[in-house]
Amino acid sequence: MKKLFIASSVAYLAMTGLLAQAADQAVIDRYSKTCAVCHAAGAAGAPRTGDAAQWAPRMEKGMDTLVTSVDKGMNAMPPKGMCFDCSPEEFKALIEYMVEAK
Repeated sequence: MKKLFIASSVAYLAMTGLLAQAADQAVIDRYSKTCAVCHAAGAAGAPRTGDAAQWAPRMEKGMDTLVTSVDKGMNAMPPKGMCFDCSPEEFKALIEYMVEAK
């Protein structure tokens, strides 16, 4: 019984790691197709991906405020950015990726 528990635990951890990796790749793929258009180079004043100093004042406003800004548009960014079918949860994941990307 102990061996079965250990084996299933290892399988579960491996599977969750793979699922997390797939989710991370989905965010990267979505970013590449949408957000990168402006955020990779900082076009039109967009905070550059991975530049913590540029993102800091925005992050201080809170994630809900940032998601609302993306949804409604702000400054040169149109409503929904370039991701017209993104959910609020996807916008949150994209913002987190842009803040932390190396």
